Amino acid sequence: MTGVTEILNRKMLKYNWVGFYMLDESGPEPMLALGPFVGSMTPHTRIPLHQGICGAAASTGKTVVVDDVNKDSRYLACSIETKSEIVVPVFVKGKVVGELDIDSHFPAAFTGDDRELVEFCAVAVGQYIEKSGKSYRTSA
Repeated sequence: MTGVTEILNRKMLKYNWVGFYMLDESGPEPMLALGPFVGSMTPHTRIPLHQGICGAAASTGKTVVVDDVNKDSRYLACSIETKSEIVVPVFVKGKVVGELDIDSHFPAAFTGDDRELVEFCAVAVGQYIEKSGKSYRTSA
């Protein structure tokens, strides 16, 4: 996951914050816990499944693309520079275990090609987790 965040941030000029949130079901309420990321520190290290764009993607199991975060009431403000966002669920054995979240300082930064790329990365991470048997749990 660290490698994916670093490569996407370095190679895709409009991907200003790239990170994973992983599902943590160890507490009384399932949460998304911040995993590997590249970009500015975020105040949102734990997100309930019913909050924000990240929560929407995780709870529905569907990619969410927001062209203008200021017009989406679900947006949990992290940076005044963020203009658009894409969040793609990561699946292991058919279950959402996390997500790949990318913010951009550019409005409508995520085209169909971007969506295809980010979804491919999320699938690859899910397959890696499943095949390797490595834990995807976070300790955050």
